[in-house]
Amino acid sequence: MIPHPPHRPPSAARTFPSAAPGTAALAEHVVAAGHGRWWTDRADRPRVVAVSCGGHVLLAGDPTAVTSAELAPFAGHCVETPDRFLPALGGAFEQLVPWERMLYVHRAEPVPPHVPRGVTVRRLTPEDAPALAARDASLAWIHGSWGGPTGLAASGVAWAAFRRGRVLAVACTRFLGSRYEDVASATAPDERRRHLALACVAGLTADIAARGHRASWGCSRDNRPSRLLAWTAGFRLAHEYVHHVAGPVSRASRSAEAA
Repeated sequence: MIPHPPHRPPSAARTFPSAAPGTAALAEHVVAAGHGRWWTDRADRPRVVAVSCGGHVLLAGDPTAVTSAELAPFAGHCVETPDRFLPALGGAFEQLVPWERMLYVHRAEPVPPHVPRGVTVRRLTPEDAPALAARDASLAWIHGSWGGPTGLAASGVAWAAFRRGRVLAVACTRFLGSRYEDVASATAPDERRRHLALACVAGLTADIAARGHRASWGCSRDNRPSRLLAWTAGFRLAHEYVHHVAGPVSRASRSAEAA
């Protein structure tokens, strides 16, 4: 697959829907935020197109137009694609694990959060990047779609809970679309069940509404805490779907190691 920079989507990018909720907003996010990458099977009149960002991939086109080796860059990613691509993906990776997902859309008022004393909940600013970077791996995944903590802190689409300058929880727009903003939230393990994530999400969804957008929320069917947080924050179930986790190792890379 041929990589393309985020600000130069190939003509085949029109395959992906616009103004869609959930990770379907990924394609619009890559263009708007400048983070991520486009992929095609060839430069002229591509038959396969993909877009990747933050560990997720949207993949479309003709699965017979790519080889297993060409799909190798998507190892370790969550792939959303029509079922016709599943045989090609299954041949490309040593594992292809289906993951049942639930997509929610913000439709109700959140339950008012009760923030503990000594905690401040507010929108992130560029000056907060060092505090965000100082967090351990339990929060690091959340800024992947913004190129790292500096990008997320400067994005204007993230809220965090602080105590004495330490980031305790974060909620942000993970994928910024033209109509929907897909929300993600993370809380430090030792700070859970204190309404911190709820307070961050409530501030963020108010911002999203003020921008004239709607918030969406995706989580695993088995992730009961995330589902409960979504409901408490005013999200309601829109539909269920399945994406697939590819890898973590491609068969092509295994063949190269054995050569």
